[in-house]
Formats: sequence, C-alpha cells, structure tokens
Amino acid sequence: MTVGAALPTRPVDIKRIGLDEVDEVTELFLGYLEFYKRPSEREAARAFLMERLKRDESIILAARMEGELAPLGFAQVYRSFSSFSMTPVWILNDLFVSPEARRLGVGRALIRRVVDLARSAGAAGVMLSTNESNTSAQTLYESEGFTTGHPVRHYVRRTNG
Repeated sequence: MTVGAALPTRPVDIKRIGLDEVDEVTELFLGYLEFYKRPSEREAARAFLMERLKRDESIILAARMEGELAPLGFAQVYRSFSSFSMTPVWILNDLFVSPEARRLGVGRALIRRVVDLARSAGAAGVMLSTNESNTSAQTLYESEGFTTGHPVRHYVRRTNG
C-alpha cells in the first residue's frame, strides 16, 4: 500500500493544543526537527511552540489513534493573507507523524482537519512545502488534492548564514 492510499485503521482523534498542552507535542516537534536534520534542545523547542501559541501566531493540532493517550502526529499552521485574492490563506508549515504510526492514516487525518478548519475560517486555501526528497509526503499531499507547478515561482533567500 502506498502512503497516498493509507486510510486510518482506527479512528483518529484530533484536537487543538492550548498553552497547557504544549508538552504533549514537544517530542513530536523534536522528531520533526530531527527528520529535517535541525536538532534542537527540548526546552528550546518547547519555548518556540509556547511563544507561537502565546502570540496567537499558529494553530497546533495533535492526533491520536482512538483510545491512545500519547499523540502520534502533529501539525502546525500559520495564518497569513493573500493580497492577490484579498483573503486569508493558511500555511501548513509543520506536519509530522511518529515513525511507528506512519501509514495508519494519521497524517491524512491531520491534513483533512487543517483543510476543514481553513475552509470554515474563510481561508482561500492551504499552502505547504516539503523537501524535494520527501516523496512519501508528496504522494500524500497530492492524494489530498494539493498541486504544484502553478505559474508562480516561490523564492527563498536566507538571512542567517
């Protein structure tokens, strides 16, 4: 079975994380940073997530398989705007599923919840990016209706090193 075809084997419960629940997703955030070879200290990672929530700069979702206590995946979304369409857009900046929970539909459930929340908030769309080598994620995103190759080029210029 390909990642794009994965469906939840059990229902996936997704909840929005508040300030008092950041510890629930800190380990997953560290796993995400490690996956992209950006190691971080636990306290720095936790502080980063706390600051995003305190400033109301992001939405963090945690996913659990029904009946499980510990989350198996998380997503972090930043709200932004499109001047072109004069509407909000959401940026799905972080999505991570623990290795033991991959191909169980956790990532798919998180993506679907983000899209549903964005739609209900009046956002014109959800944007995301992933590493060129992360073909598993690309397959999943494309199976959920995300497309690439638009007549828009995205550029990045690093300001730190």
